[in-house]
Amino acid sequence: MLWFQGNSIQFAKYSFRLFLRNHSASRTILPVLTLFTKNPCPLCDEAKEVLEPYKNRFILQEVDITLPENSVWYERYKFDIPVFHLNGEFLMMHRVNISKLEKQLQKLEQQGTGG
Repeated sequence: MLWFQGNSIQFAKYSFRLFLRNHSASRTILPVLTLFTKNPCPLCDEAKEVLEPYKNRFILQEVDITLPENSVWYERYKFDIPVFHLNGEFLMMHRVNISKLEKQLQKLEQQGTGG
């Protein structure tokens, strides 16, 4: 019985690895939309609400510029949040520009990758 259990575990591990490989190969990588923010930030909250219908087309990453490790971003954006980068490139600031976001997302989707 132990021999059978050992082989079953090995088979399960192999099957899971195969599933992950096939699953990740068939998935499109989503682009990363980075929101530079702080707390509180009413404009950032408003921007996130505007982005809600698009949330399945990108991964939203929030960067709190007030944290010590983000001091470079604080110096750069302390008077401009919310600021958005798409895949590490500046995209927009102050308010969400839907047409600009849509254009960039479509461009990335046509390329077949998030970045």
